Amino acid sequence: MTPARLDELLAVASAVLDGVSERFVAGVGAPSAVDKGPRDFATALDLELEQRIVAELTERTGIPVHGEEFGGPELATGTVWVVDPIDGTLNYSSGLPTAGILLALLRDGVPVLGLTWLPMLGRRYAASVDGPVLCNGSPVARLEPARLTDSLVGLGAFNVDGRGPIPGRLRADVLEQLSRTSRRIRVHGSTGVDLAFVAAGVLGAAVVYGYHPWDNAPGVALVRAAGGVVTDLDGAPWHLGSGSVLAAAPGVHDEVLEILRTVKEG
Repeated sequence: MTPARLDELLAVASAVLDGVSERFVAGVGAPSAVDKGPRDFATALDLELEQRIVAELTERTGIPVHGEEFGGPELATGTVWVVDPIDGTLNYSSGLPTAGILLALLRDGVPVLGLTWLPMLGRRYAASVDGPVLCNGSPVARLEPARLTDSLVGLGAFNVDGRGPIPGRLRADVLEQLSRTSRRIRVHGSTGVDLAFVAAGVLGAAVVYGYHPWDNAPGVALVRAAGGVVTDLDGAPWHLGSGSVLAAAPGVHDEVLEILRTVKEG
């Protein structure tokens, strides 16, 4: 896919997200409509926005779309959009502004476009694979090498009693150790916010415990376009099947990765 074609698709995708942003803001505070499991739900707005975005992208680009709520085509092969109509659903339902719309274009499983729209914050982040990252249409400076002591770090939310591949106690230990070295810790409750803020240089790093491609692929594209480093929490290059994300500015990534390794070994 040529750079010109990617720019064209980025412009179309941006217009589609602009078109649903007013409805996104109008629906803030929407209650749960679909129970998706322990501590997870979707609102009626999730469903409405996804259907609208899918229909418009399909019609205007001819490329199929996979959504968080309704699914879609296989993500690992071919060219496909992947969308999360409301990232940070609990924030959104509670009236917190740290929620957004996430969209990525995948080519054989690799993110080549990333868009993170944060309508309540008035910020729209977009990029093609080679950059630059755009915030509200203006280029953002590429990430320069930095130090953890000078950096804010975004952490995924956690329940200390939680289980699973990355249990709550381990997450608490990561929080403790990063708090000793980083400038400050921030827990936004939105993967999209964390990764976009890394790409924009607001955060020095983000530790993401989730694995869903609709949450991670848009921000991975943004951070890569900004010149950042993206791996899983073990330091392996991020891919569609990765179970976590560590995204950071050069230099900061190595420092955070070393802390993660120390915590796991401890």
